[in-house]
Amino acid sequence: ATAGPRSFSAAEVRARCAQGACLVSCHRRLYDLSGFVRLHPGGEQLLRRRAGTDVSAALDGPPHRHSANARRWLEQYYVGEIEPGDEQVPPRAEPGRGSQSFQCQPQVDEKEVVAAAQTPEQTDLCYKTVDVEKDLVDWQKPLLWQVGYLGEKYDEWVHQPVDRPIRLFHSDFLEFLSKTAWYVVFLVWTPVVLYLSWVSYTSLAQGNTRLFSSFTTEYSIPVHKYYFPFIFLLGMILWSLLEYLIHRFVFHMKPPASNYYLITLHFLLHGQHHKSPFDSSRLVFPPVPASLVIGFFYGVLRLLLPEVLGLSVFVGGLCGYVIYDMMHYYLHYGSPKKGTYLYGLKAYHVKHHFEHQKSGFGISTRFWDYPFQTLIPEETFKKED
Repeated sequence: ATAGPRSFSAAEVRARCAQGACLVSCHRRLYDLSGFVRLHPGGEQLLRRRAGTDVSAALDGPPHRHSANARRWLEQYYVGEIEPGDEQVPPRAEPGRGSQSFQCQPQVDEKEVVAAAQTPEQTDLCYKTVDVEKDLVDWQKPLLWQVGYLGEKYDEWVHQPVDRPIRLFHSDFLEFLSKTAWYVVFLVWTPVVLYLSWVSYTSLAQGNTRLFSSFTTEYSIPVHKYYFPFIFLLGMILWSLLEYLIHRFVFHMKPPASNYYLITLHFLLHGQHHKSPFDSSRLVFPPVPASLVIGFFYGVLRLLLPEVLGLSVFVGGLCGYVIYDMMHYYLHYGSPKKGTYLYGLKAYHVKHHFEHQKSGFGISTRFWDYPFQTLIPEETFKKED
C-alpha cells in the first residue's frame, strides 16, 4: 500500500519559510514553490510575500485569474497536507491581499526553525511532476517518436504544460545538438552581425549601390552610406513581422490527427516547448538548424534586392533574431521589475503558454497582434460591494 500524504503543522511551515523556502497552501493542500519563485510571471517578490499563506483567493484574482493549466501546474509542487485545525480562514481583511498567514502569527519561534532544520523530510520534498502511470507517453523514453501516435489527443496533451526536461532522441549526439544554452546564440551570431554590418556600410560608402538599376539607369535611386541605419532598422522590423508569422502559422499549425509525421514535426519545432515551457536548454534555436533557415532568407533577399542592399536588410533582420531569442529566454527565466515593459511582456507570453494558445503570437513585441487581431484580451473583474 502506498503511504498517504505527509502532514505539516503550521509551526513547521512557518519555520521552513523563515529558512527561505516558499511554501503556500490552497485550503489544506501544501505546495513548495521554492524552485519556481524566479519563474513566476507575477515576479519573485509577489510569491515571497505570500510564503506561508493560503493562496486560494489569489488564484481567482484580481489581479489575475489563474487558468486551469496554471492550477494543474501548481499540483506538480504538492508536498502534503496541513494538519487538521491548522487550516486558514479565507481572508477578508486587508484589501489587495489575496492571502492570510497561518494563524495570523508573523513571529517565528527560534526553536521551530531548529526543529525544522533537523527534520529529514526538509530536503526530501519530492515534486510530483508527471503521473507516469496515467500520462499518454512514456517519459522514460524519448518523446519525439511517441507523440505521433497520440492522434486526436495530441493537441490537448501538448498544451498541458509540465515542469520537467524533455528528451527527444535516442542518440546522445542528436540530443546534444537539439539543446542550446542561451549564451550560445549570442556568442555565435553577434560577431556575424557586427562583421556583416561593417561590410554593408563600407560597401555602401563606395557609392555604387542603386535601386532599380536592373530596370533603368535613368531613374535609378542611389543608396548612400548614411541610409544604412534606416535599412538596418527596416530589417529588424521585417524580422518582427516574420517572427509573428512563423510563430502563428508554422509553430502553431494544428497537424491532422491522422498524420503521424506532421504531429512529430510539430512537436520537434514547437510542441516540445509548449509541453515543457521552462526547459532552459530548449528556449533558443540551436545554431546548426538556425543557420539553414537564416541562409534561406539571405538567399531570398539576394534575389529580390541589390547585393549590398539585401545584405544590409539581412543583417538588420539577423540582429532582430538575436534580440528575439535573448528576450524569449528572459521572458521564461528572467524576473523583470514590476511595471516595466518586459514585466508586461513576460505576463503576456506566459498567458499564451498557459491559456491563450490561439492568440498572443508576438514575443519580442505585441505590435503585430493588433493588426492581425490576435491580441490576448485584458482580464476584467466585477467590483465587490
